[in-house]
Amino acid sequence: MRIISYNVNGIRSAINKGFIEWLKTDPADIICLQETKAVKENIDTQPIEDLGYQTYWFSAQKKGYSGVAIFTKIKPDAIEYGHKLEQSDFEGRVIRADFGNLTLINAYYPSGTSGEERQTYKYQWLDEFFDYLQLLRKTRPQLVVVGDYNIAHTPIDIHDPKGNKNSSGFLPEERAWMDKFLQNGWIDTFRSLHPETTGAYSWWSQRFPSVRLQNKGWRIDYICITDTLKTKLKDARIYPDVKQSDHCPIYAEITH
Repeated sequence: MRIISYNVNGIRSAINKGFIEWLKTDPADIICLQETKAVKENIDTQPIEDLGYQTYWFSAQKKGYSGVAIFTKIKPDAIEYGHKLEQSDFEGRVIRADFGNLTLINAYYPSGTSGEERQTYKYQWLDEFFDYLQLLRKTRPQLVVVGDYNIAHTPIDIHDPKGNKNSSGFLPEERAWMDKFLQNGWIDTFRSLHPETTGAYSWWSQRFPSVRLQNKGWRIDYICITDTLKTKLKDARIYPDVKQSDHCPIYAEITH
């Protein structure tokens, strides 16, 4: 099972920048998108379906905002839209797909960059999502949680840790949440296979065009698995040369 997670920063924009052409290269069996900023009815999904993908969308109530989607060549046994938390579901942040005894969750974690109110909500969301996952694990122990976590976990996950120590996405409380998460039976697939790799980022600020050229980025996108899947993890990569967004796709391969 080849899985990609990709914050496209607007699916329509990404399509205009070659997203469909990239899909034609068969990058994965399952493509999980965040920040689609569209409903399915806004998109001509035929070219995607022609490539063998079934598409499932969970969009925000607010137009042009947030939203997640799963494109899959493997037919899921079940799809669940949202995770029964009102504000999160209103913002289109979580979609779940079950494949046999494996459950895949695609999530777009809130950003706190727009101000204190959203940062406060981010902390609330993180706590609620952690509890949701821990409860789900009791009945679905083989979990994969992919998405834009909006957190750079450690200093090697960000180009300037000292300069960003007070920046949302690298705050001590956010990093502590990642510590707690990974200490409770979860594995960061990329870091598990590439523990010392530096300069491996998945997002670059669009404020200055030179930032991506100079690789001044953050690793804030993750494919995490429960430790029950540890022996099934075969590969994990980041694809910085794919450029339809300010993020790039990340990849993991799991035998299933």
